[in-house]
Amino acid sequence: MGKKAYPVTSGIRALRQADIEFTVHQYPYTDKGGARQAAATLGLAVHAVVKTLVFQDERKNGLLVLMHGDAQVSAKQLARQLQHKQVIPCDTGLATKLTGYKVGGISPFGTRQALPVYVESSIFDLETIYINGGKRGLLVQVDPTCLKTVFKATPVAVALPL
Repeated sequence: MGKKAYPVTSGIRALRQADIEFTVHQYPYTDKGGARQAAATLGLAVHAVVKTLVFQDERKNGLLVLMHGDAQVSAKQLARQLQHKQVIPCDTGLATKLTGYKVGGISPFGTRQALPVYVESSIFDLETIYINGGKRGLLVQVDPTCLKTVFKATPVAVALPL
């Protein structure tokens, strides 16, 4: 049997260009299903499914925060750790403009604009993570250390339980 075909997104191209090993996992996307739905559909631990969230600072500069699927970001803690007055989630229009991806399919790989990437520090404790590959219903399985290699990602401690 041959391998099942998958879409080649900007995220997939960026992973290939950076020579990062990855495995693709596809699932039927459901609006507002999020990481929990993806994990349940694929039989994964929701803690290992990593969300890519787009935030902006007080000057409207975009930034990415990578967070466990079973947690949320404390915007106050994030602003404090980044030494900003305020950090808020972007609206869907700005998130799409900055990343080139639709909300629900935002990957940190291959974004339209290079954005600083902040990663919940405990993500680096995982053996493997599942993160969006650049299309709704498309996760890529990677070693979390690649986040440091590809983005020079900065660890933060901003997780709150859902």
